[in-house]
Amino acid sequence: MSNAKGDRRERELVNKLDEAGFAVMRAPASGSATERELPDVLAGDSENFYAIEAKSSAGDPIYLDGEEVYALVYFARNFGAVPRIGVRFDREDWYFFHPDECYTTDGGNYRVKKETALAEGTDFAELTGHSERVTLDEIGEQDDDDDERVREILEAFQRDDISLSDAVSMLA
Repeated sequence: MSNAKGDRRERELVNKLDEAGFAVMRAPASGSATERELPDVLAGDSENFYAIEAKSSAGDPIYLDGEEVYALVYFARNFGAVPRIGVRFDREDWYFFHPDECYTTDGGNYRVKKETALAEGTDFAELTGHSERVTLDEIGEQDDDDDERVREILEAFQRDDISLSDAVSMLA
């Protein structure tokens, strides 16, 4: 990824976080012009504080140097933020991972594939607290609980423990 494209993606992320109500800043000279390793973006909303290393790709897997990730975790811990690796593939939205959730190569580097980001990453709405991930298994458990509740209400009606109007209002 070219520096210009990376800079553009970082600014895009900063603007999205700002629009979502976060106080946000893009670290000056992140990644190169300073001796201190700084995350690309710092963001907080009084409840959540993130130190984000932002990467983008046209579609190839995204690799992060192990030392870069270590520096992110170190900075985040000392700053009181949660470290996140933000990835964006062309024609997709941003997805976020804690470094522990990323695949570690034999050489100690980190990798995020596009299909992993889409399937397992935290999307922007979840990161900013505007949605919550629900898995298909959790939906199945909810359906099982709902089915059990309906069955109990219908059995109570059959036993004449409750009236028809009570059963209807309980099922509504």
